Amino acid sequence: MPRKNALNGCLQAVIPYTPRYPQTEIHPQLESHRFCVLVTHRQMGKTVCTVNHMLKSALVNPLPNARYFYVAPFLKQAKMIAWDYFKRYTAVLPGVKWNEAELCLTLPTGAKIWVAGADNPDALRGTYADGVSLDEYAQIKPGLFEEIIRPMLLSRTGWAVFTGTPKGQNAFYDLFLFAQKQARQEPKTWWCGVYRADETGVISPAELETIRQSTPANIFRQEYLCDFAASADNVLIAIDEVLQAQNRSYGPTQLSGAPRIVGVDPARFGDDRSVIFCRQGLQAFAPQVFTKMDNMALSARVAQTIQSFRPDAVFIDAGCGSGVIDRLRQLGFTVTEVPFGSAPLKEGRYANKRAEIWGEMAQWIKAGGALPKEAALKADLCAPMYDFDASGKMRLESKEKIKERCGHSPDLGDALALTFAFPVRAGACYRPEFARSEYGVL
Repeated sequence: MPRKNALNGCLQAVIPYTPRYPQTEIHPQLESHRFCVLVTHRQMGKTVCTVNHMLKSALVNPLPNARYFYVAPFLKQAKMIAWDYFKRYTAVLPGVKWNEAELCLTLPTGAKIWVAGADNPDALRGTYADGVSLDEYAQIKPGLFEEIIRPMLLSRTGWAVFTGTPKGQNAFYDLFLFAQKQARQEPKTWWCGVYRADETGVISPAELETIRQSTPANIFRQEYLCDFAASADNVLIAIDEVLQAQNRSYGPTQLSGAPRIVGVDPARFGDDRSVIFCRQGLQAFAPQVFTKMDNMALSARVAQTIQSFRPDAVFIDAGCGSGVIDRLRQLGFTVTEVPFGSAPLKEGRYANKRAEIWGEMAQWIKAGGALPKEAALKADLCAPMYDFDASGKMRLESKEKIKERCGHSPDLGDALALTFAFPVRAGACYRPEFARSEYGVL
């Protein structure tokens, strides 16, 4: 809906802006957090969104002589992208003044907004800011925020919004990872949002498919699927492979006779998640995800899952799952512990068990595996990097390094990978009376 803004405490004006999804979801986050990192696909409308956020902030700011800055990588680019938007949306405001020479507009409240380029950073030194928008941050020279923008925000406790589309693992990627960590540690101060073209609906599915077919795969993943690792050659599972798997599904007839397997990854500590993942053949079902759940409560959840899903095998990470494993065995359930550091079955291909189960899961996805449409799962599956040891065996990036780099542990990915721990024969636990369950007809 158009937003109403108070001018000088009495006059009302309606800016001709009607946000659409995902702008409707983004605006509340921008207004409630001081630092925001927004990763979006091309043509999502991020500039229009941040321009209007800045206008509203400037119009309702009660402080005198409010100052705001919209910054793009180059001054010419900033003028082309944002200046016309600012003029269009402020044209309805009585008394607004536009200075074309300085690319500065003065609102009826006295607040000023400058459109500037990061190619002349010294022009920004020595002033203060109530708010700054840094657009196309992947192309902005590293160090601009720390050296110049951050000091500008001190005296007024100003806010900053960083927006852009990935361009490899550069400064924007580093900021994205940092923001993810900070959002967990300071959820009232930091926010990080990712909006991919296959999720927003801004580009129609037909048009997006046309773009995909006519665009190099790595460019499509980068520009439209917001994949920072699109140009990297050491990502085990690419995001487009995950998206294809999330668009597949199999019915009961197609799954008939396939083994049913449960993978359980108990939380290690802090904000890690405990996850229960069920899979039958080529179909993985929606995971059960828990935070801050103790071993007894998790054991009860796993027991319930076993009774309803009737799996042929249950694999549990032995690293932090000993308490869960012992309790389930005490209750009479047959479960298998899986030490991630143990020897793999395919010793000539993988360095350890964790590398093997992830490698086998990656092959399963490529071979037609169907995944649930879970955003967190998408992020987890695309997180790990891999390399090879001196003997040519594949090694997977450790959970600790992934958490340090991305701000979270790939718990959902590990739980699904556990369903590939060992070969499983179908039918061992089948019971006719459990032929129907929450997972469908088995």
